[in-house]
Amino acid sequence: MENDPSMRRSVERLLNAHGFPTKGYTSAEAFLGRDAEIKIGCIVLDVHLDGMSGIELRHRLKDSGTNFPVIFITAIDDDALELEAAEVGCIAYLHKPFPASLLIAAINKAVPDSSTD
Repeated sequence: MENDPSMRRSVERLLNAHGFPTKGYTSAEAFLGRDAEIKIGCIVLDVHLDGMSGIELRHRLKDSGTNFPVIFITAIDDDALELEAAEVGCIAYLHKPFPASLLIAAINKAVPDSSTD
């Protein structure tokens, strides 16, 4: 999930180019309203979204027993937020701009049987 349209498109294109099917959402609320039949391997989630934050969404999913692997991305350098992300369980915490290889490696770690490299 990414509220910046150009960043969301860039991430989607990168993942598609590496063979990962994607579905982008503009907000946590849009994600929560998604079709429940959509298969999810992991979530690439911006920490700072309009409305519910990425951290809040992760808490909500975890509290409901939904435990998708999460990769957080952010443009903000905040040690306390990074610690909180680690505490709610994330596979990776990437600072924008991040090398494409780091995101691909994190997804392969999150969903080991999805490796396309």
